[in-house]
Amino acid sequence: MDGLYMRWCVELAHKAAGHTSPNPMVGCVIVRDGRVVSEGFHPKAGRPHADVFALRDAGDLAENATAYVSLEPCNHYGRTPPCTVAFINTKVKDVVVGMTDPNPIVAFKGIERLKSAGIDVRLCAEEEASCRKLNEAYIHRMLTGKAFVTFRTTLSMNGIVVNKSGSTSDQPGGYYSQLLKEYDGVIVSSNFAKTNTLPISHEAGAKQPLYIIMAQGEDSQLNIPFIKEGSAPEAVVLTDSPISVEPAGIEVLVLDRMNLESILQLLAQRGLCNVLVDFREAGGDISSLLNNFQEAKLLQKVLVELLPIWTVSQGPCDLAFGGNQSFPLNDMEHKEVNGCVLLEGYV
Repeated sequence: MDGLYMRWCVELAHKAAGHTSPNPMVGCVIVRDGRVVSEGFHPKAGRPHADVFALRDAGDLAENATAYVSLEPCNHYGRTPPCTVAFINTKVKDVVVGMTDPNPIVAFKGIERLKSAGIDVRLCAEEEASCRKLNEAYIHRMLTGKAFVTFRTTLSMNGIVVNKSGSTSDQPGGYYSQLLKEYDGVIVSSNFAKTNTLPISHEAGAKQPLYIIMAQGEDSQLNIPFIKEGSAPEAVVLTDSPISVEPAGIEVLVLDRMNLESILQLLAQRGLCNVLVDFREAGGDISSLLNNFQEAKLLQKVLVELLPIWTVSQGPCDLAFGGNQSFPLNDMEHKEVNGCVLLEGYV
């Protein structure tokens, strides 16, 4: 039954997708005598952790119960008190952990504290992979100090890059709307920003991503007509030489080197855990970055939306990384949504 309850934890945790950064998503279920007596998830950074919500709701029923939690409980004081103390004080009998926390402040310390208090702790190996996938961006940032980078594009059936998504993709509950909700930042080209409204997530309560607009080799002025000063989503322009941007109020940062390494260092300083590179057209600002992705091992994930259309190319359509180089994608998954095929793989 450990796997069943841990999957429950993962589903709970995912309710807060897009809201917990820079914290991980965590879910917790309290089970006593074969019955779920309470549940909880971490809603956002600064709020109580999943374990605390679940234990509060369980009340006296937490004593001698088994707690399932998708991530190792913390054992330090941060914005909130240690979760280990809550488990100990409520006299939980067992704690089943989905995975250890890669944060060096937490790693194994929470498990050791619980064991020292006489609580039996075990790892749910059956669902460790799903727990790790849930927080892949958090894990990557903890291990590397960099944001998790996902490359996304949309292709026609004949492999042409198209600047559109599936018919319901942008609607509430759609693939792209949900995707935007889960990312801290989205990198787009200046060509896209000059001719398109920056898309937003239409999910209820969604926190909109920061838009990073690449403006390499631009003229002295960049006009972004479809964004208003002070409006959502927030945007920042990255350029390799000073330029003026309209409308006024959009932040402009001049980088010595316009490569992904420099961009990720900047985003790390801003606390971003994950970033989506939204490739809408071959050639241009983003294409110039692609050669650096694989060389520097900075690309982690690839998402492709395949539309049921046949398109005639109007220009460059090559989206290869590093010219003629190729590399395998691992853990490939696919699913069909409203006639479109969504492909996902890891570098």
